[in-house]
Order: sequence, then C-alpha cells, then structure tokens
Amino acid sequence: MSAAFQPGNPLAPPKIVIATRESRLALWQAGHVKALLESRLGWQVELLGMTTQGDQILDRSLSKVGGKGLFVKELEIALSEGRADLAVHSLKDVPMDLPEGFALACVLEREDPHDAFVSSQFASLADLPQGAVVGTSSLRRLVLLKALRPDLKIEPLRGNLDTRLRKLDEGHYHAIVLAAAGLKRLGLEARIRSIFTPADMLPAAGQGALGIEVRADRDDLMQALGTLAHQPTWLAVTAERTVSRAMGGSCSMPLAAYTEGPAAEGMQLHAAWGDPATADAPAGQPLAPLVRVQKTALVRSFAEAEALGEAVAAQLRAGGAVWATNTPSDT
Repeated sequence: MSAAFQPGNPLAPPKIVIATRESRLALWQAGHVKALLESRLGWQVELLGMTTQGDQILDRSLSKVGGKGLFVKELEIALSEGRADLAVHSLKDVPMDLPEGFALACVLEREDPHDAFVSSQFASLADLPQGAVVGTSSLRRLVLLKALRPDLKIEPLRGNLDTRLRKLDEGHYHAIVLAAAGLKRLGLEARIRSIFTPADMLPAAGQGALGIEVRADRDDLMQALGTLAHQPTWLAVTAERTVSRAMGGSCSMPLAAYTEGPAAEGMQLHAAWGDPATADAPAGQPLAPLVRVQKTALVRSFAEAEALGEAVAAQLRAGGAVWATNTPSDT
C-alpha cells in the first residue's frame, strides 16, 4: 500500500498512485482513469511512469520473446512493492490468467474495438496494389490479412503508436493496421482511412477496453473501483477472453474473439482461428482456411459469459482449431 493511501481517513481524500507505461497512449489511458478517480471518488492521484520489457524489445515479435505479458510485469512489481496502488492496461495486453496475488478491479466502457486501415496513399485494403507491403506484428492481423489478400507482403511493425505512424510516413509500408481505439483516444482519428468490419478483421479479445489491475488483497480498492465498472463491457470481454483462455491463447496463436449485441437480447460471440504456419507462408501461396464460429446466448453474469466463451472454444476445436501448447500465456 502506498504510504499516502489511508483507508477510512475522513480528513482528506486518499492519495493514489497509478503505475503506467510511458508511451503517449498509455499515459492518456492512465490520465483518463486519473480524471475518473478524481471526479467521481474525490481521490488525489499521481502517475508513476515506467518502461516495460515489451517497450524495450523492438527487434523481435512478442511471440518470440515472452508474449504481451512483458507489457505488464514491471507494473505488477510496482504494485507488489507498494510503489503504486493500481495499474491501467489495454485489456488485450493483459494475460488471460493474472499472476497469483493480482486481480482486475474493474473494466471501463469500451472504445471502438475494431481495427483500422491506415495509409498515406490508399483508401482501403482493396485499393492496395498487388504485392503491397503492410505492417503489423500481430499474428491475428497477419493471418486475417492473408485470408483477405494472399498477395500482400506482411512485414513486422513494432513500437508505440507514434513510432508505427512515423515508420508508415517514412515510406517503409504501403499501409499499416492499428487498433481504432488508440488512434481515437489520441485525437488521431483523421489518420484512419477505413475501419475493418468484424466480417473482414475480427478484433482481438478485449480490444478497445481498459482494465484496472490491483493487488488481490486490496479490498479497499476493489470495492471503490468496482463503482467505475461498465458491466456490459466487462461481461463482453469476459466471454472473449474465456475463448482465448480455453484455447491456450497466446500471441503465438492467431485467434480473434469479439462480441456483438446487447446482453438483454442475447450476446453474439464470434471467434476465428488461423493456422500459425500461415504466418510463414510466402505471399500468394494457398493458405489453410480460417476456422470461424459464432454463438448467441443470454449473458447476465460472469458465469454465463464464461460458459458462452467455453462453448465457442469447443466449436473452434470441433472445426479443426488446435489448442495452443507450450506458448507464452498472453492475450
């Protein structure tokens, strides 16, 4: 516990420290949570900026160096040592199973969960010339792009959002694919040339949602932060993340999961799985078909969300999807 936070002290609002990565997008996300805590709970909030291993290793794909959990490890150390009270994450960067002693205190309302096509020259994926170079380091996006345009040359693209845009502007790629949420949060919506529909580019589990992580023994924070939760989003991403967990989800496995529809009318959960070998297939080579499934169910609780996710994962396996083994735990 940070020395400044004194639960039950009526003389002053608690002082909270948020651990955050130091990229512009991560700082925006932490600042957004800071504003919520100050306006809704009356807390005093400071940010603790940190650089994670995921930020430092830019010459290799995450699937080869330990997974997206590299983006949260240092923040969790700050929580365990009491240097910070909570951490704010893009939920798609949070491993399916948190380390022992940590918990998600809440999930905030989701921003646009879709993927965005970004290019200086072309308006859409269909407008790209044969053999065009598209940047992404996401195996999910790579496999889905190849399913749409097997002629494209997919090249790795690492770094924070500003770095990726700079590499595009320098001419390294004809186009890149980014999460629409990050661009919109930073006021860069004008860079979006088109938004992929889920039918073409199914989003990653939890994409567009922010999660707040705390130590599991911080009942004081769990209770207070729970009042900020957006329950429809939390139920939706629980279903999505359950698909990934049930499939052994990692950044070494091309897997997408996305929910549509209000829970009152039934939550529709879509998922897609691709053969990891597709990532190394030369441009133009015939590819193994994607396994796509969907299921609708009423979801009014976390247990029902998890049951829907388990059922969709079972449909994927029945369709030929293979459970990931010996891969880093990840989203």
